[in-house]
Amino acid sequence: MTIWKFPVRPDLPTLRLPKGARILCVQTQAGEPQLWVLVDKSQPLESRRIRVYGTGWEMDEAAREYLGTFQVEGGALVFHVFEEMGGTDANHPS
Repeated sequence: MTIWKFPVRPDLPTLRLPKGARILCVQTQAGEPQLWVLVDKSQPLESRRIRVYGTGWEMDEAAREYLGTFQVEGGALVFHVFEEMGGTDANHPS
């Protein structure tokens, strides 16, 4: 098992992660938002859809799981991170 790190931003693309990867947390590191994921590198890759929404932004009705919240610019901007559920597809390119 290994922990991978990905930058987080509102235009975050679909992530290609090993099957069964477990998203651990969302936090800022040196002022930059990051997503940490526990992975088994021996597993085949699958697509995982991560979405980032600012406070007050409209969200569509897709089923999603809350992953965490982070603040930037001294708390002036607050973002919320979700994973779209039922959206994994090993054949979908990232």
